[in-house]
Amino acid sequence: MTFDWGKKTYVMGIVNVTPDSFSGDGLTDAAAAIERGVQMETGGADMLDVGGESTRPGSTPLPLEKELDRVIPVVHALAKRVRIPISIDTYKSEVARRAIESGAGIINDVWGGRMDPDILKVAAEKQVPIILMHNRSQPRNAEQSEQLGGRYVGMEYGDLMMEDIKKELRQSIDAALAAGVVRENIVVDPGIGFGKTVEQNLELIRRFVELKSLRYPILVGPSRKSFVGYTLNLPPHERLEGTIAATTLCIEKGADIVRVHDVKEIYRVARFVDAVVRS
Repeated sequence: MTFDWGKKTYVMGIVNVTPDSFSGDGLTDAAAAIERGVQMETGGADMLDVGGESTRPGSTPLPLEKELDRVIPVVHALAKRVRIPISIDTYKSEVARRAIESGAGIINDVWGGRMDPDILKVAAEKQVPIILMHNRSQPRNAEQSEQLGGRYVGMEYGDLMMEDIKKELRQSIDAALAAGVVRENIVVDPGIGFGKTVEQNLELIRRFVELKSLRYPILVGPSRKSFVGYTLNLPPHERLEGTIAATTLCIEKGADIVRVHDVKEIYRVARFVDAVVRS
């Protein structure tokens, strides 16, 4: 697939193969996850993002073999059933390698190559796009609510939060380029919801346009995130309207890819907003 950045907003559908997803949509049955992916393509998804490890605040890391057992069968089956690209949501180089060999064509690393730098070499060797996310998540900063789920508190940034985010994204970009990833295969993600307080996430959306100075395509994933829930006092399954509002604002301010659970609804939102801001 050739991406025509700036001409449209691409919709990435989330396929969670995990029982402990923060959004409540996780699936442990591979067949159900595969069908969800197929339905997302029908609903307008431009790509699918398959993940086997929860990234919710305070989540426990998943052993390598367990993650492979969850995602590889789903990636392999989806590659035979859908015509759109499949992304593997992992920070582990071996998971990324095996997923690409099974049919995935994109790597989505929530740690931006900093947790397992070999993942950058995998992207370079396989010549696939890699999404580099900004992430300062620390378990000690995670706070849990029975109704609203986890959120981050006490996260410290400098007076210029966006400058901190851009600086750390540039570090991931430089590492990827040094590993042999070509510039055209790099996408950045400011990591909304990751290691940021509710107020910091809102500020990130408010100042989203500043990320354009990086001069790389931008992915954003506000879907059902806790900052939406805490702002509206709503649990994950009631956050569609807040997700739509956050997504609309991000598209208007320059997002190129939106990563979402509710593909059909967000596809329609993206098409309408594109008609206004990209015509």
